[in-house]
Amino acid sequence: MSNISLENDDYRNHLYNQSKDGKRLWIYPGRIIGRLYRLRTYFSYLLMILLFGLPWIERKGEPVFLFNVIERKFIFFGVPFFPQDFHLVALGLVASLIFISLFTVLFGRVWCGWACPQTIFMEMLFRKIEYWIDGDDKAQKRLDAAPWDSQKIVKRVSKHTLFILLSFAISNTFLMYIMGKKEWIKLVTEPPVDHLTGLFAILLFTGTFYFVFARFRELVCIVVCPYGRLQGVLLDNNSILVSYDHKRGEPRGKIQKGVDQSQQGDCIDCHWCVRVCPTGIDIRNGSNQLECIGCTSCIDACDEVMEKINKPKNLIRYDSVNGINEQKKLKFNLRIGAYSGVLLLLIGAIAFLLLTRSPWETTLLRTPGMTFQLDEKNKEVSNLYSIEILNKSLDLQNLQFQIEAPMRIQWVGTPPQGIEPGKMVKSEFFIKAPIGAWKSKDKIEIHIQNKEGEIETIKTRFIQPDE
Repeated sequence: MSNISLENDDYRNHLYNQSKDGKRLWIYPGRIIGRLYRLRTYFSYLLMILLFGLPWIERKGEPVFLFNVIERKFIFFGVPFFPQDFHLVALGLVASLIFISLFTVLFGRVWCGWACPQTIFMEMLFRKIEYWIDGDDKAQKRLDAAPWDSQKIVKRVSKHTLFILLSFAISNTFLMYIMGKKEWIKLVTEPPVDHLTGLFAILLFTGTFYFVFARFRELVCIVVCPYGRLQGVLLDNNSILVSYDHKRGEPRGKIQKGVDQSQQGDCIDCHWCVRVCPTGIDIRNGSNQLECIGCTSCIDACDEVMEKINKPKNLIRYDSVNGINEQKKLKFNLRIGAYSGVLLLLIGAIAFLLLTRSPWETTLLRTPGMTFQLDEKNKEVSNLYSIEILNKSLDLQNLQFQIEAPMRIQWVGTPPQGIEPGKMVKSEFFIKAPIGAWKSKDKIEIHIQNKEGEIETIKTRFIQPDE
């Protein structure tokens, strides 16, 4: 999908940051501060406040977000999830994929330009440090080409020291999402020899983030991230993207005094849109370029140029291919309706499962290799069961067990009481009944109730001599 048809489409055959012999070309994006850049900055700061602040927020002694893969414990918005809740996690992932697909169909790569952590950290933290120390794109090129004198050494050491410290802060934040605030505080306050695994994780994360933001940079979006390839499948001519209005801009050409330019388009071929692009692309080649992350830098740059030459703004803007070619606005169609319908069904199913989700989960099994036991003296028959109870809530669970007469429960040891949040307890018990008193062939029901009145009913089979 492209806005324009170019005779020379060599740009499709190579990456913008790659030379003809395959070597990487370092990209020096120019600095432009326009309306959209300011909006992105404010939005990025809000997201960074949430990112760095959420690990410190707790609910009932537990973090509101936790992704403890090692212990297989996850908390989303204060709701804990365990391996037993895999069906909920799977439904959530499917709903997320459909949401991403629907969002991409409508608005292209808005996520990449406005909310992706890679873009936010790179453009709003590391890039700003680079501009502050090294200067704009031209100054950075001169500094790279300059010999290693005292000024260059001071700037390089200063910049990369700040890069490492920032990477260290980011790595600790991500580690808090994995292990939780309490464990992280122990890690950084107690002797390192007591937490060698955690120390190694911090160093590994710090090195990874430093490499990504100091050296790898745009290659994350171009080479590693699959989203750029995914958009080629999901986008159509109605998707809203950062687009160049070729009808208004072509044929492009420089402004020349004394020359009739009535047949010339508004694009003056200043290359500012290319200069400010963090991935080095030329947006005028079309909106089908996987390197475009929708960061809107080219929009701000072009608007500034149009203002200087007294031309209308929005030569580069958010628009669709049909919007530019045929002046059509995005309409609700069958594709959007199908995505939306499936998404609503999944959200409804997840909401229902969450609302009806029990704060604990019970697994009841008959003891393997045993049928029933006869007590001739007391004229009773009994079956032995093993039970496992996982507390999936953030509250202490004190449970009561009830069974219909003439059955009764006799515990082997202490019955499970005071189950702590996130913990699992195991126990065994006998179900006893007078011989011949249980006539039904149906399964018996065991009712488990907590202090809040929530009840879970478990059915199991009771074996006796006449079966």
